[in-house]
Amino acid sequence: MQFWDVSMDKPIIQTVDLVKRYQVGEVVTKAVNGVSIEVYKGEFVAIDGKSGSGKSTLLHLLSLLDRPTSGQVLVNGDDTAHYSRPRRVDIRLNRFGYVFQDYALIPELTALENVMLPYFMDTGCLHDCLHIGEGLLERVGLKNRLHNRPAQLSGGEQQRVSIARALVNKPEVFFADEPTANLDSDTSETIISIIEELHQQGITVLMVTHEPQFAQRAERIITMSDGRVV
Repeated sequence: MQFWDVSMDKPIIQTVDLVKRYQVGEVVTKAVNGVSIEVYKGEFVAIDGKSGSGKSTLLHLLSLLDRPTSGQVLVNGDDTAHYSRPRRVDIRLNRFGYVFQDYALIPELTALENVMLPYFMDTGCLHDCLHIGEGLLERVGLKNRLHNRPAQLSGGEQQRVSIARALVNKPEVFFADEPTANLDSDTSETIISIIEELHQQGITVLMVTHEPQFAQRAERIITMSDGRVV
């Protein structure tokens, strides 16, 4: 049973005149400036643009990691502005998966422990955590690296751990913020291929990238410039 009753002709995520402002002293910067977009279930959407264009800020707003200054973020037609903090946390934990440019792994934990953590937070079931975590790490080609800590892994291996962690609670939407930015070309291709496979399995994918060759692998590209969609 799905958390959201999503039809193919209804956006799973939608923004209406979305604005995010930052103020330092008297200087106000509009990182996102009046963005209205729609993302449908099962799409693979790339968000591209130059550094500072607002693409990562937009992804953080879409994924409920941040709140807008004004405008709306709707999830399955429901305005998230009224969502309580626990409800936002529940959605981020159970329905969204995240991969970040800097991997965001906990250095004191092994690869397996990093992957297990979100599932254990949700269920408290250690046995299932171990079984599912091992399976996901094998799926991303890290069967023999279960007990290595992040410092003992290459950048590409760390990113694959973060992908496995993002999948542990079977997300409906997968967010990737510059997933290949710190990787060599061969490893980047491996990561993009994994993300394409997830999309083929029916997961909605939103990926931020500044690399055109990877943006073109998506079904649709949203290009940002100066906080706006161009």
